[in-house]
Amino acid sequence: MSIIAPLRIDIVSDVVCPWCAIGYGQLAEALKKTNTEYEIHWHPFELNPDTPHEGRNYREHIAKKYGSSREESDASRAKMTEAGREVGFAFNFTEESRTYNTFAMHQLLHWADQQGYAHDLKQALFAAHFTHARDISNKEVLADIVAEIGLDRSEALAVLADERFAEDVRRAQQQWRQQSIQSVPSVIFNQKHLVSGAQGVENFKSILQQLADMPQ
Repeated sequence: MSIIAPLRIDIVSDVVCPWCAIGYGQLAEALKKTNTEYEIHWHPFELNPDTPHEGRNYREHIAKKYGSSREESDASRAKMTEAGREVGFAFNFTEESRTYNTFAMHQLLHWADQQGYAHDLKQALFAAHFTHARDISNKEVLADIVAEIGLDRSEALAVLADERFAEDVRRAQQQWRQQSIQSVPSVIFNQKHLVSGAQGVENFKSILQQLADMPQ
């Protein structure tokens, strides 16, 4: 009797990417509805690596990057908020909402992955940033979040201080860029099938069903 391996899912994403949080929520719902056995691997991507450590006002950042008007920005926020609500994720945008440099967070995620906690930390960071508006540029806040998911707070601070995983993260990012990953979320199924963007629950269900029907 052959044993069917769990579906491998690699997700390239950034912590400050709202559609990454939405896309994962949609995928998670589709996985649940299709009773798919799976394993998820998270990978680093920096949407805005030139963001200063203290971050930028989110509305001003979007206006500068995309030329969005206030009305367009409000419409986008409403769309993301509704899409998040549909999969149980809460966005709480305000005039003070900020976007941050995420390089330190990717180093923490790399460290957490070595202990089997990357997924938990990724979800905690999404919630800290988009739902609770915590200052994720602050190392003490990041260490608190790490502790809340059950990892060692002092070790997290040490990882942030000595940047022992900085080169690992840069190398991983470069590897994905070499595979033409230029936007997030990018989801790769079984290391062969690339799907970009938040596809919606029904589309993800269809993709999962097609993968299940493929010869092993």
